[in-house]
Amino acid sequence: MVGDNPSNGITTKVGENELVTTRIFDAPRELVFEVWTKPEHLAQWWGPKGFTNTFQEFDFRPGGTWQFIMHGPDGVDYDNKSIFVEIVQPERIVFQNLSGPKFQVTATFEDFNGKTRLNFHMLFDTAAEFDNVKTYAVEGNQQTFERLEAYVTKMSAARE
Repeated sequence: MVGDNPSNGITTKVGENELVTTRIFDAPRELVFEVWTKPEHLAQWWGPKGFTNTFQEFDFRPGGTWQFIMHGPDGVDYDNKSIFVEIVQPERIVFQNLSGPKFQVTATFEDFNGKTRLNFHMLFDTAAEFDNVKTYAVEGNQQTFERLEAYVTKMSAARE
């Protein structure tokens, strides 16, 4: 495994053109799934540390479009467009990222004794595309999952 960080429960596996990041969140599966499915939540935690988001479209259904701009902490904007392929509530979300590099994400949400095990599988169209972003993608996923953990912790506390 590459990029494992036992202190935060993240494990990372790197293949020829794929990256799998797994983390256990101390929150119920329904809550973790919910914050992936509503733009008012997703915009609060999506992306690496220091990034913010402006959502232009979020049509959460198979065939629906997710279009947004990620604003980097360095002032650079990153246009993103994805199409949802499959949604099985509260188990799985599959979408294709159409803005370069091209890849498909399969996010699975497993109940893990009242917590949630999230598997985030990124399958890139080519090994060359993956090689161009591999180092950043590993770190970016870890930072994104850190932000997700903080957000679901806040949401859990607000619901108590």
